[in-house]
Amino acid sequence: MTPPAATDGTDDTRWAERFRAWTVSGATVASGAPTRGMVLSNRPGRTQAHAWHVDTGELRPLTDRPTGLALAFLDPKGRWVTYLDDRGGDEVGVLVRVPWTGGAAEPWHPDLDPAALAGFATSLDGTTIGHTAASRDGFACHVAHVDDDGTTTEPQVRFQETALSIGPLLSADGTTLVMATAAGSGSIDLHPVVVDVESGERIAELAVSDARIRPIAWSPVRDDGRLLLSSDQSGFALPVVWDPATGDRTEPDPDATARLDGELLPRAWWPDAGSVLLEQVSEATTRLHRWSLTDGSVTALGHEPMTVGGADVLDDGRVVVQAGDSTHPARVLMLDPASGDAHDVLKGGDAPAGSRWRSVRYPSSDDSVIQAWLATPHGDGPHPAVVDVHGGPTTAQFDTWSPRIQAWVDRGFAVLSINYRGSTTFGRAFEASIRGELGRREADDVAAGRDWLVDQGIADPARVVVTGWSYGGYLTLLCLGRSPDRWVAGVAGIAIADWVLMYEDQVETLRQYQVGLFGGTPEELPEQHAASSPITYAEAVRAPVLVIQGRNDARCPARQLEAYEDRMRSFDKEIRVDWFDAGHGSYDVELQIEHQRDAMEFVEGVLARTS
Repeated sequence: MTPPAATDGTDDTRWAERFRAWTVSGATVASGAPTRGMVLSNRPGRTQAHAWHVDTGELRPLTDRPTGLALAFLDPKGRWVTYLDDRGGDEVGVLVRVPWTGGAAEPWHPDLDPAALAGFATSLDGTTIGHTAASRDGFACHVAHVDDDGTTTEPQVRFQETALSIGPLLSADGTTLVMATAAGSGSIDLHPVVVDVESGERIAELAVSDARIRPIAWSPVRDDGRLLLSSDQSGFALPVVWDPATGDRTEPDPDATARLDGELLPRAWWPDAGSVLLEQVSEATTRLHRWSLTDGSVTALGHEPMTVGGADVLDDGRVVVQAGDSTHPARVLMLDPASGDAHDVLKGGDAPAGSRWRSVRYPSSDDSVIQAWLATPHGDGPHPAVVDVHGGPTTAQFDTWSPRIQAWVDRGFAVLSINYRGSTTFGRAFEASIRGELGRREADDVAAGRDWLVDQGIADPARVVVTGWSYGGYLTLLCLGRSPDRWVAGVAGIAIADWVLMYEDQVETLRQYQVGLFGGTPEELPEQHAASSPITYAEAVRAPVLVIQGRNDARCPARQLEAYEDRMRSFDKEIRVDWFDAGHGSYDVELQIEHQRDAMEFVEGVLARTS
């Protein structure tokens, strides 16, 4: 049996062009300066922050980091872009700012020690900034005041916890902040704690047993102290407007939402705080709605089918949406809720169209039903197949642009990308079901997906590969050991192999996330950590394995993967580890292409010699 050939009839140019077509991975418009925006884009060949002239669509690079940039913040006045200046992608560093007009980066707080970042915010009036630094001492929220020229006061710690904590969000006038913390939950369930900025006094707290309540945004109206929240207390995420001063809570009328399936995620306030922008998510598909706090109505915004990657409301009521699907790179569009008109204000580069994905469902263990996305090459099956596993786990695979998945399809593979148990937007029970024993149910869902592909005649049972990155890389290694007869090969990127060594070495933000997922530390729960670790099942692995791992990765550190490689070699297992000089993934387009080419050539080589 020969390896599948590229389906474009020539060479690998088609799939590589998709990687090189620049795209938008994040877009923000300054609320106080709506002609100024900030875009994260790979347009120069490596993801960087760009000043975005909203009126003209012009992008002007602001950063030139060797390892790229995954996250940046534009202040509401459109003056500065802020990001974490880390060491080679290790996610430990100092906060720096660069003027939107261009110039050199400078630290916000030169005297603070490098740390991991668990959140950054600027008040709507631009007078106050806050960020949360994570270290082995816990999570500390620092707050400082900012003059018009950018001079800051000495930062003061206004919130501190040892448990996972994220934030802050600052009120419009900068006098109040809210943190999301898992303190007291024994898990990753967050709840809001409201703090006075000047004194550090805790003003209010909203915690509910077995529920996650996340702060989304303060009211944009000065002297309006209401807070927009997302709560899954009902079992599915719904919006809540909460007044910490009075305790009053406003939720959508059930009659107004009865027709809407899935979850309603709050995105943003309308500028007058009279309405809220909602994102309905059902079966990993999205639609935007407007919730009127005046009459309680929930009205769908007229827009074409799309996956919403980000959305915000401008002062004039228009909605800026980052949108995409599996066939074309993400774009930014301007949506007029009144007329339903929408037009692109920023489009990525041209790229060969991708194969459209379709949503499928299949049964798994414990009577669970799993949603997944299927893409198939031309021709009748059974095809060689890739079972793709997303990262997280607390995220989901949507119908989005993925050059990586499209490359497999171009090479003749069917691809099934799975929203396994633990994924978000399918309800609280689905997401929380994996806690305490990570990997077991997720691995069941991945194995069931592979079997469904075979049963449907889509996949050749002798040519099915499992692959994924981050938590998806973890599940790849786990599936290779837990269900070894199902896979001809495995490709894992930036993977977790040993939860105990992970805990010892990883960045503090993820360390406490791990504790919350398991419900305790490796010392407290040794059996659970061992049962969930791929290294435990190394002897059972039968398929050849390729691992692509970052040397500076602080989320999935090098030492635990090295231990897995050593264990595999001690059992004479076939494993190859390709190291790259960056952190948790690469934002360099050419390196991404190299990784994808290595993955496909590795798998095709395995298929050639096992035919």
